[in-house]
Amino acid sequence: MKIEFDTNEYLKDIVNGKTYFHTFINKDTLAAGILRLNPNEEDTQSPHDSDEVYYIIRGDGFLNIGGKGYPISEGKAYFVRKNIEHKFHGNKKELVVLYFFGGPDS
Repeated sequence: MKIEFDTNEYLKDIVNGKTYFHTFINKDTLAAGILRLNPNEEDTQSPHDSDEVYYIIRGDGFLNIGGKGYPISEGKAYFVRKNIEHKFHGNKKELVVLYFFGGPDS
């Protein structure tokens, strides 16, 4: 079982890949990953089947949760209940976010 994860390597893969996120843990009780959006890149995620926490590593913009916009900034964390619409938007800088699900990434 893998214990150590290098998010910097996953970010390099994201830059060179076709998706803007990488889930590096995906178990029945926990999922974790990293998300990267370029300035004004569209966040296309759908509501999830598990509660989720986002931790902003770097960047700016907003996180819309259930129709309400929350300004985001480095070092802040945000909780999103399962099955709630949510999207990042309006970032003027590269946005890098660590995310955690209270269940598998679905």
